[in-house]
Amino acid sequence: MPAPEMPPSALDGYRILDITQGVAGPYCTKLLADYGAEVIKVEPPSGDRGRREGPFANDDPSAGEGALFLYLNTNKKSVTLDIAEPSGAAVLRRLAASSHLLISDWRPADLAALGLDYESLRTANPKLAMLSLSYYGESGPYAGWVANNLTSFATGGQMAMTGDADREPLKPGGYQADYQLGLNGFSAATVALFDLEMHGEGQYCEVANIEAMASTLEASLSTAAYTGTNLWRGRRGNIMSSLIGIYPAADGYIGVHAMPRNWKALVETMGQPELAEDPRFSTAQARLQNEDDLRATLYAWSVGQNKREVYQRAGSLRGPVAYVHDMEDLFTSPHVRDRGYLVEVDHPDAGTLTYPRGPFTMSETPWIAGRAPLLGEHTVEVLTTLAGLSEDDIAVLHGAGIV
Repeated sequence: MPAPEMPPSALDGYRILDITQGVAGPYCTKLLADYGAEVIKVEPPSGDRGRREGPFANDDPSAGEGALFLYLNTNKKSVTLDIAEPSGAAVLRRLAASSHLLISDWRPADLAALGLDYESLRTANPKLAMLSLSYYGESGPYAGWVANNLTSFATGGQMAMTGDADREPLKPGGYQADYQLGLNGFSAATVALFDLEMHGEGQYCEVANIEAMASTLEASLSTAAYTGTNLWRGRRGNIMSSLIGIYPAADGYIGVHAMPRNWKALVETMGQPELAEDPRFSTAQARLQNEDDLRATLYAWSVGQNKREVYQRAGSLRGPVAYVHDMEDLFTSPHVRDRGYLVEVDHPDAGTLTYPRGPFTMSETPWIAGRAPLLGEHTVEVLTTLAGLSEDDIAVLHGAGIV
């Protein structure tokens, strides 16, 4: 019985060359591939460095199938090609001649030295668009400086807003700054493809993470420009701060973020409706003046609570309370499961893996559940069909360590 025909995906028909490594670029191109684009991941013969970052299936790092790589490179084709060598760069130019978009995290000067800068590539393909992802951008006094996920939190302003006022600034967990760069790259890429469709020519796009991070600072940047006030983390002493916090529960932590308008729903969730009329807390100004008493009351309530029971109660009362979900909580969440957010994907080396689906759903052009490629899995296919090389040509390149 033939397999059912899959509906078209949103980015069907677009070919994208991915010469990025790490997190930001691969996440950007993962999203493009998961929504239907043909993404050709060009890796050095030794593989993307993410392949060597564990944990590994069967605790075996030799296969180069690290969990982070497997997640960030779903639905892509893998081509091994050393584009730092002239013969490898020449092959990439051939691939670019039939592609819609090239995504890079290389320094522009390094690409220019190889004849892979945008102006050189678009000479052969005026419809080619190019997207550059970097931490500081390609101009300004910091251009070319070394940076990473941690320094992006620091320079983009988010670290100044994270944590308590009487403690050092904190970095959110994981590679969230790199994912922010990748997500903004995905937005830039889709806009570039739309513009290509509308006007018939490609263009050069650039995303700098210092700007991508700063753009998410609530109204802090614009408020500072407007008032001259430097908003800082833990902002106690305003009308809402007394009702914002993380409080210990009997089996985890509970997050409270109540606005003045849902103070009543909060005290009902707590099972202490009388607090709504307590003169210390009955108005927003009173709560601010008695902030220490209010926080002590919230702590005294929270420590004996079951986090899931509080969450259920808050949901039914529209109370502004949720418990801090760890990974097990997310995997077992009835809401996440009911929405089909977690999917299983089979990989020939790593076995069956559970992944979150795409960050948004589309009714007619769905997200694609697929695996990451093996190293060089599509080298011969891509180089023969798209670069016009013969198998003998590929053998010569292989012998020279180029593929």
